[in-house]
Amino acid sequence: MLDDASGQSPTLQQVGEFVVIERLVRDRRQPATVTVGPGDDGAVVSGSDERTVISVDMLVQDRHFRLDWSTPYDVGRKAIAQNAADIEAMGARPTAFVVGFGAPGTTPAAQAYALVDGMWDEAQRVGAGIAGGDLVSCPQWVISVTVLGDLEGRAPVRRSGARAGSVVAVAGELGRSAAGYTLWRFGVDDFHSLRHRHLVPLPPYGEGAMAAAGGAMAMIDVSDGLVADVRHLAEASGVGIDLSTEALAVDHDAVSRAAAAVSADPWAWVLGGGEDHALVACFGDEVPAGWRVIGRVIEGPARVLVDGTEWEGYAGWQSFDA
Repeated sequence: MLDDASGQSPTLQQVGEFVVIERLVRDRRQPATVTVGPGDDGAVVSGSDERTVISVDMLVQDRHFRLDWSTPYDVGRKAIAQNAADIEAMGARPTAFVVGFGAPGTTPAAQAYALVDGMWDEAQRVGAGIAGGDLVSCPQWVISVTVLGDLEGRAPVRRSGARAGSVVAVAGELGRSAAGYTLWRFGVDDFHSLRHRHLVPLPPYGEGAMAAAGGAMAMIDVSDGLVADVRHLAEASGVGIDLSTEALAVDHDAVSRAAAAVSADPWAWVLGGGEDHALVACFGDEVPAGWRVIGRVIEGPARVLVDGTEWEGYAGWQSFDA
């Protein structure tokens, strides 16, 4: 049941909860780690490690995404990607996702199907599945995703292991999502790749496990902004971190034309912009392939410097900012 006689998609209310759920789980292929998927009162997920890494995140319509900018498919990919990045930042591999979705009953069912298609496609990019979830009526779209991860015998990489004398490196790109957000906000139609990067991040999948195997001392996902998230590392480890603009020049240059188009400072995007979901980690000396050094760890007190001085610009997102 996709379209009524008028060619319009029926709403969630018209279709009904159980028909929608059946459509969302039909013919989905679970990875070997999901031994019992949707259809029972609980899922069963296996792993090679006795420990399970767990993280949860929420997206609220008009706060974390806009349906006049994003397609439901894009929103689904973003919801999975940002949660997978948290598991990567612990040095683990995402294995399964559990999703809660709230929406008005007037929502076209086709939009819910597209949302979940995006979730499944992104989950399969990391070799994971969607093991279960819930569907409820809600005044606006709210998506809650819980992700499980497998350490595969490795120790978790926490935020508290950085030591003075080590280097700070990044896997992934910085400033792109913030650039895209500003372009959307100002209605600039150029720079399609940057605009799309805000809608669908590209975490460096697999690099978290590579970093853990390569001796990462501390690691974090850049979700709120480079300076803000690196500060979490500094505070947890009791050290200072000094970032290098020379080492970040590739990110600056990638967004500089877009910044000029909207009279913005590209450094504010690179240092303060979030939602790229790059990974930042501290290593003793050598860094794995796919990582680039962007700074160094110095003696405490806990602080973040940029080229040896305090950064006074925008430092990153906070959930209860206006």
